Amino acid sequence: MTGQRVGYVRVSTFDQNSARQLENENIDRVFSDKASGKDIHRPQLKELLKFVREGDTVVVHSMDRLARNLDDLRKIVKDLTSRDVSIKFIKENLTFDNQVSPMSNLLLSVMGAFAEFERSLIKERQREGIELAKKRGVYKGRRSSLSKENMQNILERLDSGEAKTAIAKSLGISRETLYQHLRKMSDRLDNKKKVSA
Repeated sequence: MTGQRVGYVRVSTFDQNSARQLENENIDRVFSDKASGKDIHRPQLKELLKFVREGDTVVVHSMDRLARNLDDLRKIVKDLTSRDVSIKFIKENLTFDNQVSPMSNLLLSVMGAFAEFERSLIKERQREGIELAKKRGVYKGRRSSLSKENMQNILERLDSGEAKTAIAKSLGISRETLYQHLRKMSDRLDNKKKVSA
């Protein structure tokens, strides 16, 4: 009996296109997470691991989409193949199954290490690019996630005695992000007072 072909997709941000990762692949069901590569909270991956059965094939765009690091990659592949579930990586053009050989173990380790190395190089180039942009004065950082209306609402809620933690949670931001916005607002008010004095 031929099993199902089950796809796994992970995108780092909410604006990345997940459809391209499994393009031209015949997939019966797809599990998709929106999380960074280092994030351990990947609920759809957990669901996929519970869902797959003997004879199924898990299809992933690339090794770095599946695992956070080399140890994570080995663990997931070993778990799947020990249950007679195959795993196919499209970008690397590699498939692993329960026919474990020293060569397949070597390939998994080498390709996984390359994927991890490539990810670290991309991060390093990104950091260098940000530093150069800062030196040229063109790096503005992330745009504010809160509008003027949001900030007005926050101030009203604080005046009424509502806790900062509850406000942050209701807006879907961290408490630290809320504090940063309040500090910026306070700095702006101080500057306005200095100018008008």
